[in-house]
Amino acid sequence: MKFTLSWLKEHLDTKAKVDEIAETLSRIGLEVEQLFDPATALASFRVAEVVKCEKHPNADKLSVCEVDTDTERLQVVCGAPNARAGMKGVFAPVGSYVPGCGMTLTKAKIRGVESNGMLLSERELLLSDEHTGIIELDASAKVGSPAAKALGLDDAVIEVAITPNRPDCLGVRGIARDLAAAGLGSLKRDAVKPVKGSFPNPIPIKLEFDAGSADA
Repeated sequence: MKFTLSWLKEHLDTKAKVDEIAETLSRIGLEVEQLFDPATALASFRVAEVVKCEKHPNADKLSVCEVDTDTERLQVVCGAPNARAGMKGVFAPVGSYVPGCGMTLTKAKIRGVESNGMLLSERELLLSDEHTGIIELDASAKVGSPAAKALGLDDAVIEVAITPNRPDCLGVRGIARDLAAAGLGSLKRDAVKPVKGSFPNPIPIKLEFDAGSADA
């Protein structure tokens, strides 16, 4: 059974940290197989704004960008065709490890122009195979804030091994119930929210009864 911390909290009213939740699950017999927090893996990356983007003097397919990281403005050489002034992206500073490239960034000169960090694509963050351009964040993303939050990846994921005698824990509510019983919070009232239809039902429904059944 795999669930996110935010999903669990839809059913469990608790202030417990994710590590405490994982420890309690294992203690009550629900073995935690994996605890993964994407925000930790992406901790070194920040939201940055491209304030200036000019053609590289020595390369047709490269741009020289001035990037605002909130604490400073840095020059970054970028090869993405969608790089432009005014956009917000994910910035990797010098010293950070880029998982999709398998390298730790250093200051470098690219075709004679100094580059201090990198604007990242989805592939470089192992989010997808997309590598035709850098990630473009929503304009409302705060410069200098964690990239994980702006990408919606700041939610820890817990995976629990379920034994055959615990089918009640194949749903997140069953797990929330057990945690509440273990004293880690209180179970929220189970209110099923109606889902409003947005299109006609494509499958026709027709009920036919004989005369006797109809009268009954």
